[in-house]
Amino acid sequence: MTAPKHNPHSNLAIAPDYQGSMLMIVAPSGAGKSSLVNALLQADPALCLSLSSTTRTPRPGELDGKDYRFVSKEVFIAERDQGHFLEYAEVHGNFYGTSRIWIEAQMKMGRDVVLEIDWQGAEQIQKIIPEVQWIFIFPPSLEALEERLRKRAQDDEATIQKRLAAAHIELQHAHEADFVVINDHFDQALEDLKHILAASRLRSGPVMACNPALLRRLGV
Repeated sequence: MTAPKHNPHSNLAIAPDYQGSMLMIVAPSGAGKSSLVNALLQADPALCLSLSSTTRTPRPGELDGKDYRFVSKEVFIAERDQGHFLEYAEVHGNFYGTSRIWIEAQMKMGRDVVLEIDWQGAEQIQKIIPEVQWIFIFPPSLEALEERLRKRAQDDEATIQKRLAAAHIELQHAHEADFVVINDHFDQALEDLKHILAASRLRSGPVMACNPALLRRLGV
């Protein structure tokens, strides 16, 4: 795994009139991040998922344009050099990138955005966009994490061991997050995410940006 890089072409920052919220969901592989995010998206149609680009092959059931934007290494590198990514990283031999262009467009429309991302990418984005809310998903135990990885039957033994080793490192960065959600009971973890999203939408910046007429009447 190599450290993520901030794209030097990106100068993205949340504008004072930005009306949406941004949530970064970070978790070790197997902690249930994708299942929780999918359930949150179904529960809240106003929320949109940031579509990352990756050079890895799709897993069973994954769809291009829905789960990820799957591209070749050559295309990824070309887009990276053209400044398309807010951040990018190489993880387990594959490239992943967060679209600067897509996020910028959503922010201009005032939409709420959720990003599924690793801790390294989260660190980089938080430096660029301090207002983003970082949520770390905990598994109930490392044993449960390993059991989930094996049950999904998507990886060989060597890959499972790599993911478990990576989990030990990733968990050490949970203290950098703004919120921690423990995914022991799925329904409760989902409720916790809903509460965090609701609180994020009540931050002073977005609320005041959404209510300029009220601010004028109040003399604010």
